[in-house]
Amino acid sequence: MAHAAATPAQPKGATGVLVLADGTAIWGRGFGASGSAVGEVCFNTAMTGYQEVMTDPSYAAQIVTFTFPHIGNVGANAEDIESQVESAVGCVVREDVTPASNFRSERSFTEWMEANGKIGLSGIDTRALTRRIRLSGAPNVVIAHSPEGKFDVPAMLARAQEWAGLEGMDLAQRVTREGQEDWEGGYWRLGHGYGRSPHDGGRPHVVAVDYGAKDNIFRNLVRAGARVTVVPAKTSLEDILALEPDGVFLSNGPGDPAATGEYAVPVIKALLDRDMPLFGICLGHQMLALAAGAKTTKMHQGHRGANHPVQRVGEGWGKTSGLVEITSMNHGFAVDGKTLPAGVEQTHVSLFDGSNCGIAITGKKAFGVQYHPEASPGPRDSFYLFEKFVGGLG
Repeated sequence: MAHAAATPAQPKGATGVLVLADGTAIWGRGFGASGSAVGEVCFNTAMTGYQEVMTDPSYAAQIVTFTFPHIGNVGANAEDIESQVESAVGCVVREDVTPASNFRSERSFTEWMEANGKIGLSGIDTRALTRRIRLSGAPNVVIAHSPEGKFDVPAMLARAQEWAGLEGMDLAQRVTREGQEDWEGGYWRLGHGYGRSPHDGGRPHVVAVDYGAKDNIFRNLVRAGARVTVVPAKTSLEDILALEPDGVFLSNGPGDPAATGEYAVPVIKALLDRDMPLFGICLGHQMLALAAGAKTTKMHQGHRGANHPVQRVGEGWGKTSGLVEITSMNHGFAVDGKTLPAGVEQTHVSLFDGSNCGIAITGKKAFGVQYHPEASPGPRDSFYLFEKFVGGLG
């Protein structure tokens, strides 16, 4: 067991705590669900879209620290849920959640968190916690909420120290759907909700492999003109080809790409050998890179937010090479740009740290990006990627 720092005494009135694996206890006020959960604590800089963040499967086994201090002000609703599967286990916020004030609100954020089994912790110095993550990396923690203020801190510390962490962990199998599904959800419009996806025969057919996908990805594929069939993460090559796709999409998802790649990469390699058009986002981008011969690495703090500048690079963009997109990101692993083999071009880089944010495979209709062009939350600078993929099918 790692050496533990001295645990601060519980202050009066504390009903929530974050216990780090080094022995640090950060006390606050609990909200949402009662109980405890273990995971990796990270931070997200987005100012809006907290409900979409909390329902993104890419946050499975993670606790989100929101750097924006006022989380929960617009309440919660059924339309802003990105997935019904496992996602973030909890969140850490600066200010107490206030009564909702928004015409779309159906319940308070606190009520929504409780109903969905997610633990919240308010009254935390999120600047200090974020700085700690930036300097020392994302730690393993236990988050707990007890309305009576009763906590077994030594047991929580042991749990945080014994948890293996995300490296080497395949979480895609925990968050993928169980069976094949024809996607029927349309694009959202204010006052109209979600329409239904058209299924006319003239649309190119995209088979989307679900490693932990956000629903808005499928909506954007439909908006770009595709007909979408979603399949589980471990779907075989034969079953994918039996659906007669015009192209295959590789979704986002949680966990270590190298672990998920043990079963995903052989399928993707076989699709590349057949010159199948491919488009990957986030974990799907990492899967494509691994299949092409590159390597991935665990990041020090990760990229999570809705304001990340990414630059197009390489000759393939013509006059738009050098153009900067403001993007939405959520990843703790990345493709190591130094390991890209011959025949794999780097197409996008982060202007924050120079890390790889996009690749294209020479001579094939296969590309991926590390960021989330579907946003939710975030800017819409990158919708062109869906048009690029769907427009090149057929």
